[in-house]
Amino acid sequence: MATLWDEHGAQYPVTILQLDRCQVTANIKTVRSDKSEYHAVQVAASDRPWKTTTLQMRGHFAKAGVPAKYIVKEFPVTEDAHVPVGTELSAAHFVPGQYIDVIANSIGKGFAGTMKRWNFKGQNASHGNSLSHRAAGSMGQHQDPGRIWPGKKMAGRLGGERTTQQNLYVARIDNTLNLIYVRGCVPGVDDAHVLVRDAKKKMVQMAQHNNDKGNADKILPKSVLDLPFPAGTMELAKTLPPVVVAPSNRRSPFLPYV
Repeated sequence: MATLWDEHGAQYPVTILQLDRCQVTANIKTVRSDKSEYHAVQVAASDRPWKTTTLQMRGHFAKAGVPAKYIVKEFPVTEDAHVPVGTELSAAHFVPGQYIDVIANSIGKGFAGTMKRWNFKGQNASHGNSLSHRAAGSMGQHQDPGRIWPGKKMAGRLGGERTTQQNLYVARIDNTLNLIYVRGCVPGVDDAHVLVRDAKKKMVQMAQHNNDKGNADKILPKSVLDLPFPAGTMELAKTLPPVVVAPSNRRSPFLPYV
């Protein structure tokens, strides 16, 4: 993580994410059993050596005309949001001031007890408690049913699972180095591959709020006027300043309250 300061002098932490050669490899269209259509854009990232790529994926990348990649993911889109195959995406796809979700595998912490894994408060540290201060305590029932219910919170392996950090604020973007400065922390170890998407719940909440106020067309944050459609490409990034900073989402601490 790193540290930035806003125009009011307030310090806030950021995580720096880099778009590593993200290119479109396919446009997917599938007709479901109910005759509805599923549309998606397949995006691959991070170049890999050709000799370490499987034969199946070699043919897939050769058909798309892009180098071999480590990561291949698809994103559901609308019918009019397909992107030409081979298009390289840039950091300009995410607008400073918007909110995003970051998905990755969390850091594995090994076998952990109930206090660390589930935030149990532990047992009393008073007289008579012998070596059971951090134990889970009673967890079973009587003869009926005489077993542990499935899903019981117990000690076990902690971390190392797919985790989503929601509603992270995009503080700035660097169009020269393809960097995204995200306010807060993201799951995963350093230099891990992460999946970034527009904030799903935040967009729905804003749309419902503005619809109730009579502004059905406004679904973006106040500081964001529009998002690149269908995608923010390298050509778009060349028309923008090298660094774009989002306005502070807090009021100045030096202004009097009224």
